[in-house]
Amino acid sequence: MEALLSSFTIVALAEIGDKTQLLAILLATRFRRPVPIILGILAATLANHALAALLGSVAADLVSGRWFQIAVGVGFIVMGLWTLIPDKLDEDDGPRPSRFGPFVATTIAFFLVEMGDKTQVATIALGARFHDVLAVTAGTTLGMMAANVPAVLLGHKVIERVPMALVHRIAALLFLAMGGWTLWEAWG
Repeated sequence: MEALLSSFTIVALAEIGDKTQLLAILLATRFRRPVPIILGILAATLANHALAALLGSVAADLVSGRWFQIAVGVGFIVMGLWTLIPDKLDEDDGPRPSRFGPFVATTIAFFLVEMGDKTQVATIALGARFHDVLAVTAGTTLGMMAANVPAVLLGHKVIERVPMALVHRIAALLFLAMGGWTLWEAWG
């Protein structure tokens, strides 16, 4: 349960204002069909985060020990600092969504844009931390959906009302706390 709740909270907060959330708003305004867009986000996130959580868990099994645990803790701290840097959606992030229908465009675009994104890196670290691929994948996917479904349904109205700087600071604090906790366990 700890893996699920930690993964959900960290990713839901980290995703607010992230480039994938901005992509969700872009796709929603372009296609104006929320259900296929939401299903595309779900499909891409499940695939991407399952692979990331598996990678983290396998890496933790192969390279276990104090130094790996310290590396994971430092990784969480770096993620916390990275969260304080707001994302902007670049024009070359992912394929042009008008080439495909909303489901395929969203699935491809989200999967590609999520590669190397802070929520994917966080999912790898969470997989390494908790060694529970299913719970981490479920938590991070639910976190992505919690942040992106309102963005698809309400678009810019949500972004205008939510104080992004505060959300980013809270997410950063959660990453820093997780990193500190992991480092504490490594030395304890």
